[in-house]
Amino acid sequence: MSENRAQEITNKLWAMANELRGNMAADEYRNYILGFMFYRYLSENQLDHLRKSDLLTGNTFEELNKDYLEQAVGDELQDFLTAIAEDLGYAIEPEYTWQSITDKVNNNTLKPEDFQEMFNRFNDNTKINTNAEQDFSGVFADINLGNSRLGNNTNQRAKSLMKIVNLVDQFEYNDESGHDILGDVYEYLIAKFAGNSGKKAGEFYTPHQVSQVLARLATASATDNGEPFSVYDAAMGSGSLLLTVQGELSKQLAKKVPVRFYGQELNTTTYNLARMNLMMHHVPYQNMTLSNADTLEEDWPKRKNTDGSEGPQTFDAVVMNPPYSQKWDNDDRKLKDPRFGEYGALPPKSKADYAFVLHGLYHLKDSGTMAIVLPHGVLFRAAKEGKIRQALIDKNRLDAVIGLPAGLFYSTGIPTVILVLKKKRERKDVFFIDASKDFEKGKNQNLLRETDIDKIVSTYLKREDVDKYAHDASLDEIKENEYNLNIPRYVDTFEEEPPVDIKKVVAEIQETDKKIKELNSSILEDLNDLVGSDEQSNQEIELLKELFKNE
Repeated sequence: MSENRAQEITNKLWAMANELRGNMAADEYRNYILGFMFYRYLSENQLDHLRKSDLLTGNTFEELNKDYLEQAVGDELQDFLTAIAEDLGYAIEPEYTWQSITDKVNNNTLKPEDFQEMFNRFNDNTKINTNAEQDFSGVFADINLGNSRLGNNTNQRAKSLMKIVNLVDQFEYNDESGHDILGDVYEYLIAKFAGNSGKKAGEFYTPHQVSQVLARLATASATDNGEPFSVYDAAMGSGSLLLTVQGELSKQLAKKVPVRFYGQELNTTTYNLARMNLMMHHVPYQNMTLSNADTLEEDWPKRKNTDGSEGPQTFDAVVMNPPYSQKWDNDDRKLKDPRFGEYGALPPKSKADYAFVLHGLYHLKDSGTMAIVLPHGVLFRAAKEGKIRQALIDKNRLDAVIGLPAGLFYSTGIPTVILVLKKKRERKDVFFIDASKDFEKGKNQNLLRETDIDKIVSTYLKREDVDKYAHDASLDEIKENEYNLNIPRYVDTFEEEPPVDIKKVVAEIQETDKKIKELNSSILEDLNDLVGSDEQSNQEIELLKELFKNE
């Protein structure tokens, strides 16, 4: 029910936002809608935290905010801010809570500079808790208050921003049971904006069904050992894939276990989206470590060894949907980088696909599982990619190859493949699945149905041959194919044409000829009744009669 409620609110928000944004592109307007939603979440989360801590009294956010305005004054203000920042990582002053801002909007007392001051004060207060500063600092940097598409002057821009505040404020983000669904609405809106962004969507969003497949494969062998589960996405986009892993892990273990989230993203706007997305799904800042940097250029994250040296931080699960065939700097010096060195070659400058594979594998625990989506070319391209592929197979680190249908992604229509990798494997095989034909055709994008996802995961777990769908290939079989992993070499999906019934075909042709003759006769009868008005029209009627005569 909460899912239906979240989708209902999302659809209304989306329709209203499309009316408000005017000529502004949807992917630009996204920063305002999602940014203000996040600010509202932080503000209400702070008031709720102060209520639970018995520092404020009230049953509604309005009452709590009134109490906050009255109590947090003078010297008490800094005490409040320090206590809040220590617990939550951020702190919002009473004058700039969501409730105070919306009151000013409704009373027409909001000054144009209040928006700028609101975000400036938030950013200043991120310095109070230095352990959380990186998690919150600059998180609203993509809300461009001076954007001329909001208006030609300060007052017009302020009015446009006030309309967005009213839009975000008019919904109660709770389901029928009173549970908070703001995070779900945020996630659905990201998907809406992705669907409207065309190729740009690939920068920040992995379709949820694909995320589910990756997450279920990566958590399939997870066990509850009493320790937090750790997951890493080195091209995390909006962070949706990380959150999906948490959801699938809870189903796998039939209980909710603490998860430590690690993610890196090159695009700063997308990195900010991810920070907001995780926090709006109630991930405490202490459980998330996110970075805004180039994954391939410099290794991250690292940990300190007991002897003081640095080593790679490793994870129970690594999941990734990196940009496909991206250019990268493959300077030969990177062969000394421990992520790439042991495979004897660097991926070509024009295709970084295997660089992401090797980076993720480097950060995988010996007991962990990695699942990554890539273009089909990684299965058969030769030269240096062929050498890396052979090294991965000889080291017995490739566990499965799963072909997906074409058209699943907003950003590309090409078919893709999931590689499942493990560092320590006892089996000497690679399991192939051809799932390319199992999908629901969509208008703009094909969809994996729940039954398609279940079939992929259950087949992977059983590791038994399935006619025209799956094959467990020995390493010797792969070597006989010269390390070419193209799926048709292992899963034969050829369908023979049914035999042609010649007698039936002849009968159908004879029946068709009979109907044609009957129709010609009928037309000829009608033409015989016609008389032209002059010599020319009579000649034309005779020509038509010749045409329809049955010979």
